[in-house]
Amino acid sequence: MILKWLVYFIYRTLIALWRIEVIEAPELKAMLAQKTPLIFAHWHGDELALVYAVQRYQIATMTSTSKDGSLIDFVIHKLGGSTSRGSSTRGAISALKGMVRLCKSGRNTSFAVDGPRGPIYVPKPGVFELSRLCGAPIVPSGAFIEKAHIFERSWNKAQLPLPFSKVVLYFGAPIAALTKDDDPKDPRWVAQLSSALDGAKQQAAKTIATL
Repeated sequence: MILKWLVYFIYRTLIALWRIEVIEAPELKAMLAQKTPLIFAHWHGDELALVYAVQRYQIATMTSTSKDGSLIDFVIHKLGGSTSRGSSTRGAISALKGMVRLCKSGRNTSFAVDGPRGPIYVPKPGVFELSRLCGAPIVPSGAFIEKAHIFERSWNKAQLPLPFSKVVLYFGAPIAALTKDDDPKDPRWVAQLSSALDGAKQQAAKTIATL
């Protein structure tokens, strides 16, 4: 428990030191005003910067059942978010059911779409299944960090923004929710979301140059 509180304290301290710019597409602002439940989708690697958005959007997300996952789970709850725990090998179905329940209750949700263990930058069907079951649009999200510590030994090369670093979080125009007749494994969804996520990161990179 001491370690969890220490991680939370360090993270809150880092957030206070980052120079953060949040950019929202006009279409997203309209849906937020209507309180439409949304799924914030992002690539692995951006998650440590995007945890900042948990409090802003009252996000619920899926966390791993590993020891590292328990630390992130604690931080998310302290930031006012909710979680459903699981992985591809342990409790994946129950975790997805938990996400559906949270989404249908009106919570915004979040997904690292290329997880839990890659290949990186290839969306898996989970985010599309959640969209189909909940009727929730998907928000392409991306982060660009001026200076970061990269966890080279991890497969996802997670980036932790350093103190006083510029951090841009870009949230693009939501992709329309899948219908009950749509196939979550249809390659067209993968292509559309991949393009939108790459675009979100590119927009974040363009913005940071002007700060």
